[in-house]
Amino acid sequence: MADRFRVSYATLSVENEDLHIAYEEGLKLARNWCGATLPVRVDGDARRAGTTFTITSPVDSSLTLCIVHSATGEDVDDAVAAARGALPGWTARPWRERVELLRRAADLINERANELAALMSLEVGKNRLEALGDAEESADLIRYYCGQVEDNDGFVRPMNTLSDRERTSSVLRPYGVWGVISPFNFPMALAAGPVGAALVAGNSVVLKPSPQGSFTADKLYECLRDAGLPAGVLHVLPGGDEVGAAIVKHTDVDGLTFTGSYAVGMEIHRTFSSAYPKPVICEMGGNNPAIVSAQADLNVAADGISRSAFGFAGQKCSACSRVYVQREVYDEFLEKLAERARRVTVGDPTERDVYMGPLVDDTAVERFARTVADVGGKGRVVVGGAVLKHSPQGHYVQPTVMADLPLDHPVFRDELFVPIVAVAAVDSLDEAITLANRTDLGLTAGFFSNDDAEVERFLDRIEAGVVYINRAAGATTGAWPGIQPFGGWKGSGNSGKAGGGLYYVQLYLREQSRTVVL
Repeated sequence: MADRFRVSYATLSVENEDLHIAYEEGLKLARNWCGATLPVRVDGDARRAGTTFTITSPVDSSLTLCIVHSATGEDVDDAVAAARGALPGWTARPWRERVELLRRAADLINERANELAALMSLEVGKNRLEALGDAEESADLIRYYCGQVEDNDGFVRPMNTLSDRERTSSVLRPYGVWGVISPFNFPMALAAGPVGAALVAGNSVVLKPSPQGSFTADKLYECLRDAGLPAGVLHVLPGGDEVGAAIVKHTDVDGLTFTGSYAVGMEIHRTFSSAYPKPVICEMGGNNPAIVSAQADLNVAADGISRSAFGFAGQKCSACSRVYVQREVYDEFLEKLAERARRVTVGDPTERDVYMGPLVDDTAVERFARTVADVGGKGRVVVGGAVLKHSPQGHYVQPTVMADLPLDHPVFRDELFVPIVAVAAVDSLDEAITLANRTDLGLTAGFFSNDDAEVERFLDRIEAGVVYINRAAGATTGAWPGIQPFGGWKGSGNSGKAGGGLYYVQLYLREQSRTVVL
């Protein structure tokens, strides 16, 4: 499938009419799914004992996407027990067979990409290119992890020996039952990635999606099921925080991947292990800086920063939220960024020419409005700042650029998950790097300069797991499996290894040293 055209997060636009026609056909199918009632998926059964909650579209709050049964405590217990029961057969399955099955699932995601993307547009408000990228990334993540297992020959390595009568080896083995708690903003990719890694490593999985990603998670389950995944190997437990807490506290869950906020991730990190240490992968938030040198191409910088600040309405942990600009080019850069913010088309993300869709819910709109109001006399809103009214009603706001705020303002510290970017003038590159690093988080960062020595200084000093230099396609966003491994430093991640990278699938495995005397 290497020669097939793919939409990635670096895709700026697509003029291919066939792609747009296919997406619109997928949109018709996704709209026909609306109103469905989704079950809890336990051991291949569709359970409907739990209370229900309703998911409406942020695009149009009058549109009911689905009614979802929430997992009960009994459902969680039964899913974990079934995952435990299915584990010996799945682990014993030759790794090549697991790889083959998961690659079939990736192919099914690609085959269904248009309807899956359209569903994500309706469910979380992604524009069509972002949504198609999410579906494509899901398939690519699964394939990449399959390739990592294949390239490492199933992670079985011969070792040196102390005697001619010994045969020694190092073998990576699965932990057992693995929990995955996934977020709304990449409802397929950030479920498919850890689920795929855990499965290809030989673990069984219980998946708890974000409520607003429940529909997409159910469709991911269908792709894996239709590829031939045995019923007991994957379970889907939709619901609110109480379902996630039940998985975290469950003594028979052997490992966990969480993607979400710093506060929740740190609480999980502190509490997940009980009788003995257990692996937990926490991928947490970001307050991601970009630095613009006086030696930068300001048009490239403005393009990259606007894409990273306003793509998916800023609802990415990698979104660019703060920019430090050398004073001599500050005014010129600020006007270029403001100009790009004014050009952003806001509206129904299923429409071809719309770049920025809605925020996910009323809480996000309130957070946006509160942040704008807090500027007060402390700084100024250069462009944007308004909550928009659409008919039918959705959660729409303006892309917003702020300036002249005190450098200790919360906008420069807190993860907002809204389309707001704050710009500040600095006197030197050293000052900019110091300010960029002045946070507990360290996910992504961007730098714009045509001076090689400045680039090296930035790379040597910046405290972030993913960095981009002079990237018009996204100053701080746009990582892709096998190309840019995605993981954070400091409070943005606890594993030191990055998703879509060379060392990620090994996090789902533990080493066993084997010595056999002949």
